[in-house]
Order: sequence, then C-alpha cells, then structure tokens
Amino acid sequence: MPIVETQNLSKIYGAGEVAVTALDHVSISVEAGEFVAIMGPSGCGKSTLLHLLGGLDSVSDGSVLIDGQNLAGMKDDDLTRLRRRKIGFIFQFFNLIPVLTAQENVALPITLDGVKPAEARARAAEWLTRLDMAERMHHRPDQLSGGQQQRVAIARALVADPDLILADEPTGNLDTRAGDEIAETLRQVSQQWGRAVVMVTHDPRIAAYADRIIFLKDGKVNDQTILAPRRNGDAATAAAPLQAPA
Repeated sequence: MPIVETQNLSKIYGAGEVAVTALDHVSISVEAGEFVAIMGPSGCGKSTLLHLLGGLDSVSDGSVLIDGQNLAGMKDDDLTRLRRRKIGFIFQFFNLIPVLTAQENVALPITLDGVKPAEARARAAEWLTRLDMAERMHHRPDQLSGGQQQRVAIARALVADPDLILADEPTGNLDTRAGDEIAETLRQVSQQWGRAVVMVTHDPRIAAYADRIIFLKDGKVNDQTILAPRRNGDAATAAAPLQAPA
C-alpha cells in the first residue's frame, strides 16, 4: 500500500466566472522509502498539491489517502493527530522559534503531542546527532547558518517518526553548497530511514537527487521521469541537468 496516494484530486478556488482550477484530476502515489520531486512552472499547482497532501487545505474533488486513510472523511481532531504523527513538514524559511535552542525546537512537536519533556529532549538529541548537529543543539537559530537551521528543521520533521515527509522548496533559501547538502540529507531520509519524501522544487539540480520527478503543468501531471539509481554522495550524478517537458 502506498504511503500517500491521490485519486483524481482537484482543487478549485472561487466559483463561477472567477473560479481558478489549481489542480485538475491529479492521481499520484508514493511508496515507503521513495523520494519524489514535484516540478513545474510557477502557478502550476505544486504548492497546492503539497498542502492537500498534508491536510492543510481541503479538496474540491477526488481524495488524498495517507497510509490508506482518506483525509476528507476525518474529523478535525483526528486530522490534527494524523499530521502530528504521520507527516513531517519542512519549509523554505525553516520556521524555527527564535528564542528556543535547536534541541528545544526539535522537541516541541512531540512535547505538544503529550511526550514527557525529558523523553522529547532525548529524542530530539538523537535526531540532531544523526544529522551531524550534536555540537550545535544548544544554539539558537540566529547562531546557526542557513544550512544548519534547515537540518534542525529536518530533525523536527523526523522526531515523531512520521511515514511521510513533505518539503516545500527546502533549498530555496540556501546557497548551492548548502542546498546540495540538504538534498543529500533528504535522500538519506528516504534511503536509510525509509521515509517517503515528497519535495516541491524549482531547481533541476535539487530535483536530480530524487528517485522520481513528477512534472505539473496547468494543474495536471504532464510527465514523470524515473532517475537512474546512484551511490550516496555521488554529487556528479546528482547534479546532472534536467529539462522539464514542454
């Protein structure tokens, strides 16, 4: 069973003559441990699709299933619990709380979900260590580089052990070197830790780290590309240029 699946998914904003179709009967599926990049021109529906996959917006037609559960039929409290426990979110601008340390930022989601503070801090420390941030876990965001802040955000997304990671332009606020490091980390999240990763990006270099690229155009799936397997850390292959279909 796919970790996440959409069936004829549509999203329409407005009504009548001013209605705008952001997504038009999109059907995709992502398996456990698969890293999928979503690409396409501005306004093609990339971010809308990610928001619907994460239950952050309601569908107009069709369905989104997370681990077999239809989001449309869930009560608000159940949907909130599913998002906390099944889905991890990574954003372009990190969204870290400035007054908290890296460890406190990572621990916060599971603390809010009822995990005891000591256990939450221990789990946060474990993920920060896995992501090579052990020496920086007691620093606040303004004491970290952009790449380090995004690693903290990735640890925060993983601390609840979700099945699915949704990343919205996770390298868009980073320089080339830091962006490549974050893309390689997301590849590690899928390959080594078995999470499904769905990433929206405009950058072909970053998309090349994925196992598969889905191209959107005018709210529809325009094409898909399956990338050849490669060794971890093979930056030359990862940086191979890609061209979106016309």
